[in-house]
Amino acid sequence: MLVLNKLKIREFVKITNIILLKLHANYNSSCKLAEVGRLNTPKLEGNYKTGQLFLHRVFGYRGVVLFPWIARVYDRDIPNKRNNVEEVAGIEVHGKLHTFYQALIDSRDCPFIRTQTEAVTFLGSQDSSRSLYAIPGLDYVAHEDILPYTTTEKQPLQHELFDKFLIYYPEKDPPFGAQETLRAWQKKNHPWLALSDVHKETTENVRITVIPFYMGCRESQNSAVYWWRYCIRLENLGDLTVQLRERHWRIFSLSGTLETVRGRGVVGQEPVLSKTLPAFQYSSHVSLLAPSGHMWGTFRMKREDGYTFDCRIPPFSLESKTNENTSSPNIT
Repeated sequence: MLVLNKLKIREFVKITNIILLKLHANYNSSCKLAEVGRLNTPKLEGNYKTGQLFLHRVFGYRGVVLFPWIARVYDRDIPNKRNNVEEVAGIEVHGKLHTFYQALIDSRDCPFIRTQTEAVTFLGSQDSSRSLYAIPGLDYVAHEDILPYTTTEKQPLQHELFDKFLIYYPEKDPPFGAQETLRAWQKKNHPWLALSDVHKETTENVRITVIPFYMGCRESQNSAVYWWRYCIRLENLGDLTVQLRERHWRIFSLSGTLETVRGRGVVGQEPVLSKTLPAFQYSSHVSLLAPSGHMWGTFRMKREDGYTFDCRIPPFSLESKTNENTSSPNIT
């Protein structure tokens, strides 16, 4: 069984769902429960350290913290008076600094969670290559989405990079620390891993969160193509079930072009967001013939009572950057 430690009743309901997920992931149709570990009290202040094991509060998977990122969160639902200000499509929004974490996902849970587990992509290392490569089982996790836990297992997480990145220290808390291979990997790859801005907006109790990432530039004799990926989470905060039916994007490039994209669903799916499965997360890509631009749009949603509405996707900037401008996060 999973031992609960100082959790509120509403969190106990969420954890019960997580236990069922672990049951399904570990034993398929068996009726036995798998012990995950002992839940700790979530941190209200301070950061989680490298090697901290956790359960994802929304998606329920087992994960481990690799290192933190400090991002500016532009939340159109919460006015504030911070100094960092962004203005996109004529809307002034104040940014608040917030901690996110690079994390590994347990491969046993990947088939059962509603988020792409190969969403962290990067351009091929050779200029002649147009391929996109992915590292499976990587995610970006907000501080409030972490439910920390401890375990006595020396290898509590199944991921091909776990033993390469982390080493067991039984006397430490958490008992897993960074190996030099993790520091070297982070230093080499942080330009395309770097998280800097997060955008949020809620319409009719459906919250959209967008995180854009600059991936680099592909240059040829006649042109340069700039690439970004963006991660989007849809979360139903209400009681009524809703389904995403259509997407409508507008993409503006500094070169002066404005592109409109319409289509059914996202990444070939029309996800249903209910009380039991309230969230869905996916990633996609965009390229421009200019070093900057911005995107905005709507998702057409249909509620279970038949009501349809357009859920606003918060406008976000597409900015290119050099390696020198990308600071490296600290590994503790």
